[in-house]
Amino acid sequence: MSTILEDRPSAGRLPDNRVPADPANAVAPAQEVVVRVVTDDRSSRADAPRPSVRGSERRPRRFTVRGAATTVVLAAIAVGIFLLVGAVSGLLAFDPFSSTQVDRTPPVLLKQMQDLQQFRAARGTFEVNVDVENDVDLVPAFIAGDRTIFNAIGTVDANVDFSGIGDSAVVLGPNDGAITVTLPSPTYAKPVVDPARSHVAARDRGLVDRIAGVFSDNPTSERDLYLLAGQKLGAAARESRLLDRAKANTTTMLQGLLGKAGFTDVRVVFTPPVTPATARADRNAGAPQS
Repeated sequence: MSTILEDRPSAGRLPDNRVPADPANAVAPAQEVVVRVVTDDRSSRADAPRPSVRGSERRPRRFTVRGAATTVVLAAIAVGIFLLVGAVSGLLAFDPFSSTQVDRTPPVLLKQMQDLQQFRAARGTFEVNVDVENDVDLVPAFIAGDRTIFNAIGTVDANVDFSGIGDSAVVLGPNDGAITVTLPSPTYAKPVVDPARSHVAARDRGLVDRIAGVFSDNPTSERDLYLLAGQKLGAAARESRLLDRAKANTTTMLQGLLGKAGFTDVRVVFTPPVTPATARADRNAGAPQS
């Protein structure tokens, strides 16, 4: 810090180019001293106290990957909860989890047409629970093996074949209005498992089977289950009285049809069914004697 003294005349001093009218009465001008104190700006700035700065302003917050990941995860959770609540409550018409099915099936190709000459006389609807378990010897079930419970619902028809009826199958009686019709016995049609009503009720696979299923195009194929279910439905139909119902329905149908034609006494006779034993006996009877 430095001090400067400056001498300057007082306010009552006359200018130099003017002479007082009475030199005798002239008054000497008064002197005044001005003291200036000059300080060093750099030293004052260095010594002056600085304002306090908060910690957040002193060190700016830096961007971190962990913070960004946390923000993204929290935002995703919030959006997911909002969409889930909206979808369940029905407030949101837009469903972000909906799927779209595209049908690229080509036109159906007609391969063959057949004339059916069978009368579907009766139909039975059956239901069976197919329980199949595949075990591996000396290995626990949770490691290798599988068990499937398949609930199958299907139908079995009883048909009467009219294709083999000839002139000898229809015989007129001695009385007017009497007629006798001879038909083959009804037979069972192929069982049909309804895929719309059948489903897998439970499935349990071992660890090895689950891992192997990752590398398989169709690890849980249900084809064998449908085949086995069809066999069981056919066996259940053979134990039922489905053929008797088919005979009764066929007789009622022919009596109504021929009754409208003027026949009052209609008799329907069914030939014995052809069994493997009967077929072998017929072949032996027709063979030449040695």
